[in-house]
Amino acid sequence: MKLLPDKYSYLNDVKGPRILCEALSLYGVREISGDRNNPVILSWAKEIGGWIGRFYTGDDIPWCGLFIAVAASRAKFPFGQKALSARAWLTWGQEAVYPSLGDVLVFARGGGGHVGLYVGEDYTHFHVLGGNQSNEVNIMRIKRDRLLGARRCIWRYEEPNDVRRYFLKPEGVVSEDER
Repeated sequence: MKLLPDKYSYLNDVKGPRILCEALSLYGVREISGDRNNPVILSWAKEIGGWIGRFYTGDDIPWCGLFIAVAASRAKFPFGQKALSARAWLTWGQEAVYPSLGDVLVFARGGGGHVGLYVGEDYTHFHVLGGNQSNEVNIMRIKRDRLLGARRCIWRYEEPNDVRRYFLKPEGVVSEDER
C-alpha cells in the first residue's frame, strides 16, 4: 500500500467503518498506461463476479463503482450487479443527511457520475477516497455542489465511533472530471 499524505494520516488509526478500511488497503492502485491492464483492478471484477466479471476486460473502463463494490463486498456490505454505475449507489445502504467518515458519496459528472468514500470535508469540497481518480485510488477534493447523495452502511451491531464528520484545511488536489 502506498503511504497516505500526512494531512490524512489520521486514517491510519481508523478502526471502522470496515468499508473504509477495506478501501484504504487499496490506496495507490493505479491503471497501467497503454495497452496493458492492471491485473489487480481486473481481479476486482472477477471477485464481484456475474456479468461484471465478464464485462470488465480493461482498466480503461470506468472503475470508480467497481472500486467501491469490492470494498463494500469485502466489508460484507455487498451491492450486487448494478455496482459499476456510480449513480446506482444512490440506492445502497441508507441515506446520510450529513456525510461522515466512510459514507458513500455520489457525485454528478459530465456524461455520468462518480462514487467514492468520505474521508473529510472543508468549506467548499469533500475529501474523497475513490478509484479512477486520475487513474488511481487516491484522495481528491470534489466540490460540494456536485454531490447527488450520501449513503451509509446499515450497521449490523452499532455504528463505529469513527463515523463522524472530519473538518480539514481547504488544500489538496481538486478533481474536476474523474476518469
